[in-house]
Amino acid sequence: MKNQPKGELAIKVVAMPKDTNPAGDVFGGWLLSQMDLAGGVFCRKIAKGRVVTVTIESTTFNEPVFIGDTLCCYVSLVKTGKTSITVHIEAFVSRDFESEYVIKVTSGDFKYVKLNGNRKPTLINE
Repeated sequence: MKNQPKGELAIKVVAMPKDTNPAGDVFGGWLLSQMDLAGGVFCRKIAKGRVVTVTIESTTFNEPVFIGDTLCCYVSLVKTGKTSITVHIEAFVSRDFESEYVIKVTSGDFKYVKLNGNRKPTLINE
């Protein structure tokens, strides 16, 4: 396989008709939201607490996502700061019930910040 996913599988979901625009294409915003959820799941384990998204680096939509595609988001750690965690997220799909063949549809770097109970940035180690 040309593009092997890197990192930990953090989310796996099927694209549904409600996720499309009037032309029947899956919204890019839906795809980004799934990637954001995957990054949050991954970072909460590292931070051992609440995290919020603060930045998303440039993403390019390389391939479309279609209704019925299984979207898999893989997350790998880029760096950990005092209050932030930067991760690289790759989104792949499998089509037509093929579980072994995956197509990389997009990727990007996301940064999350750990928040305390007052919604203020707090140290990752706390």
